[in-house]
Amino acid sequence: MTSAAKDRQPVIYWFRQDLRLRDLRGLNAAVATGRPVLACYILDDESPGDWKMGGASRWWLHHSLTALAADIEKVGGKLYLARGESAAVLARLAGQAGADLVCCSRQYEPWARQLEEAVHTLLGERGVELKRYGGSLLYEPETVSTQAGAPFKVFTPFWRKCRELPVKLEPAVRVRLAGWPRSVGDPDALDDWALLPTRPNWARSWGDLWQPGEKHAYAKLTAFLREAVGDYDAGRNYPARRATSRLSAHLHFGEIAPARIVHATREAAAENPALAAETDKFLSELGWREFSNHLLFHFPEMPEEPFKGEFAAFPWLGGAEGLRAWQQGRTGYPLVDAGMRELWQTGYMHNRVRMVVASFLCKHLLVDWRAGQRWFWDTLVDADLANNACGWQWVAGSGADASPYFRIFNPTTQGEKFDKQGDYVRRWVPELAALPDRYLYQPWAAPGKVLREAGVDIPAAYPEPVVDHREARDSALAAYDRVRSQQGVTA
Repeated sequence: MTSAAKDRQPVIYWFRQDLRLRDLRGLNAAVATGRPVLACYILDDESPGDWKMGGASRWWLHHSLTALAADIEKVGGKLYLARGESAAVLARLAGQAGADLVCCSRQYEPWARQLEEAVHTLLGERGVELKRYGGSLLYEPETVSTQAGAPFKVFTPFWRKCRELPVKLEPAVRVRLAGWPRSVGDPDALDDWALLPTRPNWARSWGDLWQPGEKHAYAKLTAFLREAVGDYDAGRNYPARRATSRLSAHLHFGEIAPARIVHATREAAAENPALAAETDKFLSELGWREFSNHLLFHFPEMPEEPFKGEFAAFPWLGGAEGLRAWQQGRTGYPLVDAGMRELWQTGYMHNRVRMVVASFLCKHLLVDWRAGQRWFWDTLVDADLANNACGWQWVAGSGADASPYFRIFNPTTQGEKFDKQGDYVRRWVPELAALPDRYLYQPWAAPGKVLREAGVDIPAAYPEPVVDHREARDSALAAYDRVRSQQGVTA
Protein backbone atom coordinates (compact mmCIF):
# COMPACT_ATOMS: atom_id res chain seq x y z
CA MET A 1 0.00 0.00 0.00
CA THR A 2 1.38 3.42 -0.94
CA SER A 3 1.82 6.13 1.64
CA ALA A 4 -0.94 8.20 0.06
CA ALA A 5 -3.34 5.23 0.19
CA LYS A 6 -2.41 4.60 3.82
CA ASP A 7 -3.25 8.21 4.68
CA ARG A 8 -6.73 7.69 3.30
CA GLN A 9 -7.28 4.41 5.14
CA PRO A 10 -9.77 5.09 7.94
CA VAL A 11 -9.43 4.47 11.68
CA ILE A 12 -12.43 3.26 13.65
CA TYR A 13 -13.13 4.72 17.07
CA TRP A 14 -15.20 2.29 19.13
CA PHE A 15 -17.19 4.20 21.74
CA ARG A 16 -17.95 2.29 24.92
CA GLN A 17 -18.43 3.89 28.36
CA ASP A 18 -16.78 7.06 27.10
CA LEU A 19 -19.61 8.89 25.38
CA ARG A 20 -17.90 12.25 24.87
CA LEU A 21 -15.61 14.04 22.42
CA ARG A 22 -13.42 16.07 24.79
CA ASP A 23 -10.62 14.81 27.04
CA LEU A 24 -10.73 11.39 25.37
CA ARG A 25 -7.28 9.88 25.01
CA GLY A 26 -8.17 7.14 22.54
CA LEU A 27 -10.16 9.47 20.27
CA ASN A 28 -7.35 12.02 20.35
CA ALA A 29 -4.91 9.28 19.32
CA ALA A 30 -7.16 8.26 16.45
CA VAL A 31 -7.45 11.88 15.27
CA ALA A 32 -3.67 12.32 15.59
CA THR A 33 -3.10 9.70 12.88
CA GLY A 34 -4.31 12.29 10.37
CA ARG A 35 -6.53 9.67 8.77
CA PRO A 36 -10.35 9.70 8.54
CA VAL A 37 -11.88 8.66 11.87
CA LEU A 38 -15.14 6.69 11.87
CA ALA A 39 -17.23 6.46 15.04
CA CYS A 40 -19.29 3.47 16.14
CA TYR A 41 -21.14 2.17 19.18
CA ILE A 42 -22.05 -1.49 19.61
CA LEU A 43 -24.81 -2.74 21.88
CA ASP A 44 -23.43 -6.11 22.90
CA ASP A 45 -26.09 -7.75 25.05
CA GLU A 46 -24.21 -11.03 25.29
CA SER A 47 -20.86 -9.97 26.70
CA PRO A 48 -21.98 -8.97 30.22
CA GLY A 49 -23.39 -12.43 30.96
CA ASP A 50 -25.35 -12.11 34.19
CA TRP A 51 -24.77 -8.36 34.32
CA LYS A 52 -26.71 -7.11 31.32
CA MET A 53 -27.48 -3.43 31.54
CA GLY A 54 -30.39 -2.62 33.85
CA GLY A 55 -33.52 -0.75 32.86
CA ALA A 56 -32.53 2.63 34.29
CA SER A 57 -29.11 2.47 32.65
CA ARG A 58 -30.69 1.63 29.32
CA TRP A 59 -32.86 4.75 29.59
CA TRP A 60 -29.76 6.86 30.20
CA LEU A 61 -27.85 5.15 27.38
CA HIS A 62 -30.57 5.95 24.85
CA HIS A 63 -30.42 9.66 25.62
CA SER A 64 -26.63 9.73 25.95
CA LEU A 65 -26.23 8.15 22.51
CA THR A 66 -28.72 10.64 21.09
CA ALA A 67 -26.60 13.49 22.45
CA LEU A 68 -23.34 11.92 21.26
CA ALA A 69 -24.68 11.33 17.74
CA ALA A 70 -25.68 15.00 17.52
CA ASP A 71 -22.23 16.12 18.74
CA ILE A 72 -20.52 13.84 16.21
CA GLU A 73 -22.58 15.26 13.35
CA LYS A 74 -21.43 18.75 14.35
CA VAL A 75 -17.82 17.71 13.70
CA GLY A 76 -18.54 16.09 10.35
CA GLY A 77 -19.10 12.47 11.33
CA LYS A 78 -21.84 9.91 11.79
CA LEU A 79 -22.24 7.58 14.75
CA TYR A 80 -22.72 4.08 13.42
CA LEU A 81 -24.93 1.96 15.68
CA ALA A 82 -24.82 -1.83 15.57
CA ARG A 83 -26.11 -4.56 17.83
CA GLY A 84 -24.35 -7.87 18.20
CA GLU A 85 -21.14 -9.52 19.34
CA SER A 86 -18.54 -6.76 19.52
CA ALA A 87 -15.66 -8.70 18.02
CA ALA A 88 -17.67 -9.89 15.04
CA VAL A 89 -19.25 -6.47 14.43
CA LEU A 90 -15.91 -4.65 14.58
CA ALA A 91 -14.30 -7.19 12.28
CA ARG A 92 -17.14 -6.67 9.78
CA LEU A 93 -17.00 -2.90 10.00
CA ALA A 94 -13.23 -2.82 9.60
CA GLY A 95 -13.36 -5.09 6.58
CA GLN A 96 -16.15 -3.17 4.87
CA ALA A 97 -14.65 0.24 5.63
CA GLY A 98 -11.07 -0.80 4.82
CA ALA A 99 -9.81 0.13 8.30
CA ASP A 100 -6.68 -1.44 9.78
CA LEU A 101 -6.86 0.23 13.20
CA VAL A 102 -9.52 0.33 15.92
CA CYS A 103 -9.06 2.59 18.96
CA CYS A 104 -11.09 2.48 22.17
CA SER A 105 -11.04 3.21 25.87
CA ARG A 106 -10.40 0.50 28.41
CA GLN A 107 -13.07 -0.81 30.74
CA TYR A 108 -12.39 -2.70 33.96
CA GLU A 109 -15.36 -5.00 34.56
CA PRO A 110 -14.41 -8.69 34.29
CA TRP A 111 -16.54 -9.24 31.19
CA ALA A 112 -15.18 -6.07 29.55
CA ARG A 113 -11.60 -7.20 29.93
CA GLN A 114 -12.47 -10.59 28.44
CA LEU A 115 -14.29 -8.84 25.62
CA GLU A 116 -11.27 -6.68 24.82
CA GLU A 117 -9.09 -9.77 24.52
CA ALA A 118 -11.63 -11.43 22.22
CA VAL A 119 -11.76 -8.33 20.02
CA HIS A 120 -7.98 -8.08 19.99
CA THR A 121 -7.64 -11.70 18.90
CA LEU A 122 -10.25 -11.64 16.14
CA LEU A 123 -9.16 -8.31 14.72
CA GLY A 124 -5.55 -9.44 14.80
CA GLU A 125 -6.49 -12.46 12.70
CA ARG A 126 -7.95 -10.04 10.13
CA GLY A 127 -4.88 -7.81 10.10
CA VAL A 128 -6.54 -5.07 12.13
CA GLU A 129 -4.85 -3.59 15.20
CA LEU A 130 -6.75 -2.79 18.41
CA LYS A 131 -5.31 -0.02 20.57
CA ARG A 132 -6.76 0.53 24.04
CA TYR A 133 -6.37 3.71 26.07
CA GLY A 134 -7.11 4.88 29.58
CA GLY A 135 -9.35 7.79 30.39
CA SER A 136 -12.27 6.42 32.39
CA LEU A 137 -10.26 6.63 35.61
CA LEU A 138 -7.67 9.01 37.01
CA TYR A 139 -5.13 6.19 37.25
CA GLU A 140 -4.96 2.81 35.60
CA PRO A 141 -5.55 0.17 38.32
CA GLU A 142 -2.28 -1.67 37.76
CA THR A 143 -0.25 1.54 38.20
CA VAL A 144 -1.23 2.11 41.86
CA SER A 145 0.19 -0.38 44.35
CA THR A 146 1.61 -0.72 47.84
CA GLN A 147 5.34 -0.60 48.49
CA ALA A 148 5.27 -4.39 48.24
CA GLY A 149 3.72 -4.17 44.79
CA ALA A 150 0.34 -5.49 45.93
CA PRO A 151 -3.09 -3.96 45.39
CA PHE A 152 -4.46 -1.75 48.13
CA LYS A 153 -7.27 -3.05 50.32
CA VAL A 154 -7.81 0.04 52.47
CA PHE A 155 -9.01 3.34 51.09
CA THR A 156 -6.97 5.85 53.11
CA PRO A 157 -3.47 4.68 52.08
CA PHE A 158 -4.76 4.11 48.54
CA TRP A 159 -5.97 7.66 48.18
CA ARG A 160 -2.86 9.01 49.90
CA LYS A 161 -0.76 7.27 47.24
CA CYS A 162 -3.01 8.57 44.47
CA ARG A 163 -2.66 12.13 45.71
CA GLU A 164 1.09 11.86 45.18
CA LEU A 165 0.52 11.16 41.47
CA PRO A 166 -0.18 13.77 38.80
CA VAL A 167 -3.63 13.99 37.26
CA LYS A 168 -3.10 14.30 33.54
CA LEU A 169 -5.66 16.21 31.52
CA GLU A 170 -5.80 15.54 27.80
CA PRO A 171 -4.65 18.46 25.65
CA ALA A 172 -7.39 20.23 23.71
CA VAL A 173 -7.72 18.66 20.28
CA ARG A 174 -9.84 19.81 17.35
CA VAL A 175 -11.81 16.65 16.68
CA ARG A 176 -12.98 16.05 13.13
CA LEU A 177 -14.78 12.82 12.28
CA ALA A 178 -15.74 11.28 8.95
CA GLY A 179 -18.87 9.73 7.53
CA TRP A 180 -19.03 6.00 6.90
CA PRO A 181 -18.61 4.73 3.34
CA ARG A 182 -21.63 3.27 1.54
CA SER A 183 -19.92 -0.13 1.50
CA VAL A 184 -20.64 -0.56 5.21
CA GLY A 185 -24.41 -0.53 4.84
CA ASP A 186 -27.06 1.03 7.02
CA PRO A 187 -26.62 1.36 10.79
CA ASP A 188 -29.24 0.32 13.30
CA ALA A 189 -31.84 2.87 14.32
CA LEU A 190 -31.54 3.72 18.01
CA ASP A 191 -35.28 3.41 18.55
CA ASP A 192 -35.17 -0.17 17.29
CA TRP A 193 -33.03 -1.12 20.29
CA ALA A 194 -36.04 -0.46 22.54
CA LEU A 195 -33.92 0.92 25.37
CA LEU A 196 -36.76 3.05 26.70
CA PRO A 197 -39.55 1.59 28.86
CA THR A 198 -43.02 1.58 27.35
CA ARG A 199 -45.51 -0.67 29.16
CA PRO A 200 -45.44 0.76 31.71
CA ASN A 201 -43.32 3.83 31.06
CA TRP A 202 -41.94 4.16 34.57
CA ALA A 203 -39.51 6.86 33.36
CA ARG A 204 -42.21 9.18 32.08
CA SER A 205 -40.99 12.15 34.14
CA TRP A 206 -37.27 11.46 33.93
CA GLY A 207 -36.70 13.89 31.09
CA ASP A 208 -37.46 16.67 33.56
CA LEU A 209 -34.98 15.23 36.07
CA TRP A 210 -31.99 14.20 33.98
CA GLN A 211 -30.23 15.53 30.90
CA PRO A 212 -27.70 12.93 29.69
CA GLY A 213 -24.85 13.99 27.44
CA GLU A 214 -21.45 15.67 27.53
CA LYS A 215 -22.77 19.22 27.37
CA HIS A 216 -25.02 18.67 30.37
CA ALA A 217 -22.27 16.95 32.35
CA TYR A 218 -20.08 20.04 31.99
CA ALA A 219 -22.96 22.32 32.89
CA LYS A 220 -23.71 20.27 36.00
CA LEU A 221 -20.08 20.37 37.14
CA THR A 222 -19.92 24.13 36.60
CA ALA A 223 -23.14 24.73 38.53
CA PHE A 224 -22.02 22.51 41.40
CA LEU A 225 -18.67 24.26 41.79
CA ARG A 226 -20.33 27.66 41.59
CA GLU A 227 -23.39 27.08 43.76
CA ALA A 228 -23.11 24.01 45.99
CA VAL A 229 -19.56 22.88 46.72
CA GLY A 230 -19.29 25.33 49.62
CA ASP A 231 -21.80 23.22 51.55
CA TYR A 232 -20.47 19.87 50.41
CA ASP A 233 -18.72 18.44 53.46
CA ALA A 234 -21.69 18.81 55.80
CA GLY A 235 -24.50 19.19 53.30
CA ARG A 236 -23.85 15.92 51.46
CA ASN A 237 -25.27 14.03 54.46
CA TYR A 238 -28.67 15.73 54.28
CA PRO A 239 -30.86 14.24 51.57
CA ALA A 240 -33.18 17.24 51.30
CA ARG A 241 -30.28 19.57 50.40
CA ARG A 242 -28.89 19.98 46.88
CA ALA A 243 -25.32 19.74 48.12
CA THR A 244 -24.02 16.89 45.94
CA SER A 245 -22.83 17.06 42.34
CA ARG A 246 -25.10 14.33 40.89
CA LEU A 247 -22.38 13.61 38.35
CA SER A 248 -22.30 9.86 38.99
CA ALA A 249 -24.29 8.79 35.93
CA HIS A 250 -22.37 11.19 33.70
CA LEU A 251 -19.14 9.66 35.02
CA HIS A 252 -20.34 6.09 34.56
CA PHE A 253 -21.21 6.68 30.92
CA GLY A 254 -18.03 8.62 30.34
CA GLU A 255 -19.72 11.88 29.43
CA ILE A 256 -17.09 13.74 31.42
CA ALA A 257 -13.52 12.76 32.26
CA PRO A 258 -12.64 12.40 35.95
CA ALA A 259 -9.44 14.35 35.24
CA ARG A 260 -11.57 17.27 34.03
CA ILE A 261 -13.49 17.19 37.32
CA VAL A 262 -10.27 17.22 39.33
CA HIS A 263 -8.76 20.12 37.40
CA ALA A 264 -11.96 22.19 37.52
CA THR A 265 -12.34 21.53 41.25
CA ARG A 266 -8.76 22.50 41.99
CA GLU A 267 -9.19 25.67 39.96
CA ALA A 268 -12.27 26.55 42.01
CA ALA A 269 -10.29 26.04 45.23
CA ALA A 270 -7.41 28.13 43.92
CA GLU A 271 -9.80 30.98 43.11
CA ASN A 272 -11.45 30.73 46.54
CA PRO A 273 -9.13 29.23 49.18
CA ALA A 274 -12.02 29.10 51.65
CA LEU A 275 -13.37 26.18 49.63
CA ALA A 276 -10.24 24.06 50.13
CA ALA A 277 -11.71 21.70 52.73
CA GLU A 278 -14.94 21.27 50.79
CA THR A 279 -13.25 20.58 47.47
CA ASP A 280 -10.80 18.19 49.11
CA LYS A 281 -13.69 16.19 50.53
CA PHE A 282 -15.44 16.19 47.15
CA LEU A 283 -12.32 14.87 45.43
CA SER A 284 -11.95 12.15 48.06
CA GLU A 285 -15.39 10.90 47.03
CA LEU A 286 -14.07 10.69 43.48
CA GLY A 287 -11.24 8.74 45.08
CA TRP A 288 -13.74 6.15 46.32
CA ARG A 289 -14.75 5.59 42.70
CA GLU A 290 -11.10 5.00 41.88
CA PHE A 291 -10.73 2.65 44.85
CA SER A 292 -13.79 0.62 43.87
CA ASN A 293 -12.46 0.14 40.35
CA HIS A 294 -9.03 -0.71 41.76
CA LEU A 295 -10.61 -3.46 43.86
CA LEU A 296 -12.77 -4.80 41.03
CA PHE A 297 -9.77 -4.94 38.71
CA HIS A 298 -7.66 -6.92 41.16
CA PHE A 299 -10.51 -8.93 42.71
CA PRO A 300 -12.98 -9.51 39.85
CA GLU A 301 -15.12 -11.87 41.92
CA MET A 302 -16.33 -8.99 44.13
CA PRO A 303 -19.83 -8.68 42.61
CA GLU A 304 -20.47 -12.37 43.27
CA GLU A 305 -18.54 -13.34 46.40
CA PRO A 306 -17.82 -11.68 49.76
CA PHE A 307 -14.38 -10.10 49.81
CA LYS A 308 -13.93 -11.51 53.31
CA GLY A 309 -14.39 -15.18 52.60
CA GLU A 310 -15.65 -15.93 56.11
CA PHE A 311 -18.90 -14.17 55.24
CA ALA A 312 -19.73 -16.93 52.76
CA ALA A 313 -21.10 -18.78 55.81
CA PHE A 314 -23.31 -15.94 56.97
CA PRO A 315 -26.92 -17.12 57.50
CA TRP A 316 -28.98 -14.84 55.27
CA LEU A 317 -32.36 -15.79 56.71
CA GLY A 318 -34.47 -13.05 55.12
CA GLY A 319 -36.98 -14.04 52.50
CA ALA A 320 -38.89 -12.75 49.49
CA GLU A 321 -41.55 -10.98 51.55
CA GLY A 322 -39.06 -8.70 53.27
CA LEU A 323 -37.21 -8.04 50.03
CA ARG A 324 -40.44 -7.11 48.29
CA ALA A 325 -41.48 -4.70 51.08
CA TRP A 326 -38.05 -3.06 50.84
CA GLN A 327 -38.20 -2.78 47.04
CA GLN A 328 -41.65 -1.20 47.17
CA GLY A 329 -40.85 1.26 49.95
CA ARG A 330 -43.34 -0.37 52.32
CA THR A 331 -41.16 -1.31 55.29
CA GLY A 332 -42.90 0.98 57.80
CA TYR A 333 -39.67 2.91 58.35
CA PRO A 334 -40.17 6.32 56.70
CA LEU A 335 -36.55 7.11 55.80
CA VAL A 336 -36.05 3.68 54.23
CA ASP A 337 -39.32 3.94 52.33
CA ALA A 338 -38.54 7.47 51.16
CA GLY A 339 -35.22 6.32 49.73
CA MET A 340 -36.70 3.34 47.93
CA ARG A 341 -39.48 5.45 46.45
CA GLU A 342 -37.03 8.15 45.36
CA LEU A 343 -35.06 5.41 43.62
CA TRP A 344 -38.07 3.99 41.78
CA GLN A 345 -39.42 7.36 40.75
CA THR A 346 -36.15 9.05 39.76
CA GLY A 347 -33.50 6.38 39.14
CA TYR A 348 -31.41 7.92 41.90
CA MET A 349 -31.02 7.87 45.67
CA HIS A 350 -29.08 10.18 47.95
CA ASN A 351 -25.86 8.55 49.16
CA ARG A 352 -26.60 8.84 52.90
CA VAL A 353 -29.95 7.14 52.30
CA ARG A 354 -28.30 4.45 50.16
CA MET A 355 -26.28 3.43 53.20
CA VAL A 356 -29.35 3.39 55.42
CA VAL A 357 -31.51 1.31 53.05
CA ALA A 358 -28.66 -1.10 52.36
CA SER A 359 -28.00 -1.59 56.05
CA PHE A 360 -31.72 -2.15 56.63
CA LEU A 361 -31.92 -4.86 53.97
CA CYS A 362 -28.83 -6.72 55.15
CA LYS A 363 -28.97 -6.24 58.90
CA HIS A 364 -32.64 -5.72 59.75
CA LEU A 365 -34.13 -8.08 57.19
CA LEU A 366 -31.10 -10.41 56.88
CA VAL A 367 -31.46 -10.43 53.10
CA ASP A 368 -28.30 -11.26 51.16
CA TRP A 369 -26.50 -8.10 50.00
CA ARG A 370 -26.39 -9.51 46.46
CA ALA A 371 -30.18 -9.17 46.19
CA GLY A 372 -29.90 -5.48 46.99
CA GLN A 373 -27.00 -5.09 44.59
CA ARG A 374 -29.16 -6.58 41.82
CA TRP A 375 -32.04 -4.21 42.57
CA PHE A 376 -29.74 -1.19 42.48
CA TRP A 377 -28.20 -2.49 39.25
CA ASP A 378 -31.59 -2.43 37.56
CA THR A 379 -33.00 0.78 39.04
CA LEU A 380 -30.10 3.26 39.30
CA VAL A 381 -29.21 5.50 36.37
CA ASP A 382 -25.66 5.51 37.76
CA ALA A 383 -25.50 1.72 38.21
CA ASP A 384 -21.80 0.88 38.13
CA LEU A 385 -20.47 -2.60 38.83
CA ALA A 386 -17.44 -1.49 40.85
CA ASN A 387 -19.24 1.14 42.93
CA ASN A 388 -22.27 -1.06 43.42
CA ALA A 389 -20.41 -4.17 44.54
CA CYS A 390 -18.01 -2.32 46.82
CA GLY A 391 -20.76 -0.17 48.33
CA TRP A 392 -22.97 -3.11 49.17
CA GLN A 393 -20.11 -5.13 50.59
CA TRP A 394 -18.98 -2.12 52.62
CA VAL A 395 -22.40 -1.88 54.27
CA ALA A 396 -22.77 -5.64 54.70
CA GLY A 397 -19.40 -5.76 56.48
CA SER A 398 -17.92 -8.30 54.06
CA GLY A 399 -15.92 -5.95 51.83
CA ALA A 400 -12.46 -4.45 51.77
CA ASP A 401 -12.08 -1.61 54.27
CA ALA A 402 -15.71 -2.30 55.18
CA SER A 403 -17.93 -0.87 57.83
CA PRO A 404 -17.84 -3.39 60.70
CA TYR A 405 -20.81 -5.71 60.69
CA PHE A 406 -21.94 -4.56 64.12
CA ARG A 407 -22.45 -1.03 62.79
CA ILE A 408 -26.19 -1.10 62.17
CA PHE A 409 -27.88 2.10 61.07
CA ASN A 410 -30.97 2.96 63.09
CA PRO A 411 -33.38 4.22 60.40
CA THR A 412 -35.35 6.25 62.94
CA THR A 413 -32.45 8.19 64.43
CA GLN A 414 -30.83 8.57 61.00
CA GLY A 415 -33.96 10.32 59.80
CA GLU A 416 -34.21 12.49 62.89
CA LYS A 417 -30.58 13.52 62.51
CA PHE A 418 -30.25 14.06 58.77
CA ASP A 419 -33.80 15.07 57.81
CA LYS A 420 -34.75 16.89 60.98
CA GLN A 421 -37.43 19.04 59.33
CA GLY A 422 -38.77 16.06 57.44
CA ASP A 423 -38.56 17.66 53.99
CA TYR A 424 -37.15 14.55 52.34
CA VAL A 425 -39.58 12.07 53.87
CA ARG A 426 -42.61 14.29 53.35
CA ARG A 427 -41.73 14.56 49.67
CA TRP A 428 -41.41 10.84 49.03
CA VAL A 429 -43.86 9.47 51.63
CA PRO A 430 -46.66 12.02 51.25
CA GLU A 431 -49.15 9.93 53.22
CA LEU A 432 -47.18 10.93 56.34
CA ALA A 433 -46.79 14.60 55.41
CA ALA A 434 -49.19 15.92 58.03
CA LEU A 435 -47.59 14.09 60.96
CA PRO A 436 -45.79 16.27 63.50
CA ASP A 437 -42.00 16.08 63.35
CA ARG A 438 -41.99 14.23 66.67
CA TYR A 439 -43.67 11.18 65.13
CA LEU A 440 -42.59 11.44 61.50
CA TYR A 441 -39.90 8.77 61.83
CA GLN A 442 -41.86 6.50 64.13
CA PRO A 443 -45.51 6.84 63.07
CA TRP A 444 -46.37 3.61 64.87
CA ALA A 445 -45.69 5.40 68.16
CA ALA A 446 -48.08 8.29 67.48
CA PRO A 447 -51.28 8.37 69.59
CA GLY A 448 -54.47 7.57 67.74
CA LYS A 449 -55.66 11.18 68.01
CA VAL A 450 -52.47 12.44 66.34
CA LEU A 451 -52.80 9.88 63.55
CA ARG A 452 -56.43 10.81 62.94
CA GLU A 453 -55.69 14.53 62.83
CA ALA A 454 -52.87 13.86 60.34
CA GLY A 455 -55.06 11.61 58.21
CA VAL A 456 -52.69 8.68 58.67
CA ASP A 457 -54.27 5.24 58.71
CA ILE A 458 -51.95 2.47 59.90
CA PRO A 459 -51.77 -0.11 58.44
CA ALA A 460 -54.31 0.65 55.67
CA ALA A 461 -52.49 3.67 54.19
CA TYR A 462 -49.02 3.15 55.64
CA PRO A 463 -47.66 -0.18 56.95
CA GLU A 464 -46.57 -1.09 60.40
CA PRO A 465 -42.83 -1.81 60.68
CA VAL A 466 -41.93 -5.11 59.03
CA VAL A 467 -39.47 -5.73 61.88
CA ASP A 468 -38.78 -4.24 65.28
CA HIS A 469 -35.48 -2.38 65.20
CA ARG A 470 -34.17 -3.68 68.51
CA GLU A 471 -35.16 -7.28 67.81
CA ALA A 472 -33.75 -7.12 64.30
CA ARG A 473 -30.50 -5.65 65.56
CA ASP A 474 -30.15 -8.38 68.17
CA SER A 475 -30.86 -11.10 65.56
CA ALA A 476 -28.29 -9.68 63.18
CA LEU A 477 -25.61 -9.46 65.86
CA ALA A 478 -26.40 -13.00 67.01
CA ALA A 479 -25.98 -14.28 63.46
CA TYR A 480 -22.73 -12.37 63.15
CA ASP A 481 -21.47 -13.78 66.45
CA ARG A 482 -22.21 -17.32 65.28
CA VAL A 483 -20.17 -16.79 62.13
CA ARG A 484 -17.39 -15.13 64.06
CA SER A 485 -17.15 -17.99 66.52
CA GLN A 486 -17.28 -20.62 63.78
CA GLN A 487 -15.07 -18.93 61.21
CA GLY A 488 -12.88 -16.54 63.18
CA VAL A 489 -14.29 -13.36 61.59
CA THR A 490 -12.72 -10.24 63.00
CA ALA A 491 -14.47 -6.92 63.37
